[in-house]
Amino acid sequence: MRDHRDKQETSNRLGGRRMSGKTVTRADLSEAVYQQVGLSRTESSALVETVLAEICGCLASGETVKLSSFGSFVVRSKGRRVGRNPKTGVEVAIEPRQVMVFKPSNVLKARINGMNGAGDHDDDE
Repeated sequence: MRDHRDKQETSNRLGGRRMSGKTVTRADLSEAVYQQVGLSRTESSALVETVLAEICGCLASGETVKLSSFGSFVVRSKGRRVGRNPKTGVEVAIEPRQVMVFKPSNVLKARINGMNGAGDHDDDE
C-alpha cells in the first residue's frame, strides 16, 4: 500500500507540477483518474487500460492517433536499407519495417518550455 507521501507525489506530478526524475506508470495514471474523476480504483485502472488498448490497436492497424492539445502518434514505413555493424564495419541489410513516431502539439511544446498555449510565460511558475 502506498503511503501519504507517494499519493502526494503522484498528485503533484499528475496535477500539472511534474516532479523530475520519475517515470509516470500505468498505476500513476490510474491513481490520478481515481483521485480526480472519482471512479473506483478498479474502474480507474480499467479505464486507463481501455484507453491504452484502443491507442495500441489503432497504431497496430496503421492508423494515426491524434489527441488535441497533446500530440499525434503516427506509424511510418521505413524502407529497406544497408546498415553497418559499428564494431566490425560489416554491412548488414536492414529489412523494411514500421516505426511509431510521436509528434507533440504546439500546445504541449509550449507547456514543456514553460509557456501557456498562447505563447506567453506562465506567471505561477
